[in-house]
Amino acid sequence: MKKKYKILVTNDDGYEAKGLRCLVHALRELEDVEVTVVAPANEKSACGHSLTLTKPLRFIGIEENFFKLEDGTPSDCVYLSLSVIFQDQKPDLIVSGINRGSNMGEDITYSGTAAGAMEGVLHNIPSIAISQVMDFTNPNNDFTLAQKTIKKIVTQIRQEGFPLADREFLNINIPPQKQEADIKITYAGYRVYANEAEIHRNPRGEEHYWLGLHPLNFRARKGHKELSDYEAIRDGFISMTPIMLDLSAYKSIKQLQDWL
Repeated sequence: MKKKYKILVTNDDGYEAKGLRCLVHALRELEDVEVTVVAPANEKSACGHSLTLTKPLRFIGIEENFFKLEDGTPSDCVYLSLSVIFQDQKPDLIVSGINRGSNMGEDITYSGTAAGAMEGVLHNIPSIAISQVMDFTNPNNDFTLAQKTIKKIVTQIRQEGFPLADREFLNINIPPQKQEADIKITYAGYRVYANEAEIHRNPRGEEHYWLGLHPLNFRARKGHKELSDYEAIRDGFISMTPIMLDLSAYKSIKQLQDWL
């Protein structure tokens, strides 16, 4: 009997998210693939690479090989899955997504989607984060191109192996409103941030704040001939960025030594 290629899927939009369902459907169309889903019970967008340490977590079965993790983050989902579901044999691949919205530039540090892939490569498992850049004014956004892309990338990984070193993962962003697009290898762009919060008051006059959503403003990093992830998306390409977990600022080590 031919061995199944085991894929663990998670996300940060929650177990009911359309992008997750589209991802699972696409992966299950591949030959000899076994997909297991462990996703947060609730939306955990922008939770970063956080683990839940102050309360217990519980798997809840939704259907065969599909679980939600009560109050869990994407990192929890991967961590516990490897400890419980895959304790005897690790999955061959982890895929986190398909996120509803982009994960580019320094937004990766906030991203629960990226964190699912981060947790995977910490355990030496090839991992991918995939996000669908959205025009949120368009109700017809879909995940067709993202589905085509993940099937292509997973097939190539199975045939040729994972193309990155230890503790590096693939971060993929899909342009909006396109059925076909070429892939560009990119670097993580320089995100321009603002600080925005909207004040609301309840009937008793107590103040509450909603953190605002910022427009996708980027600028190019100096000294790069390649496109940034944002520039690739702007030009209608699929962006694929190799991301490493080593955050050391190597170029600043000598400067810091001299400073001391």
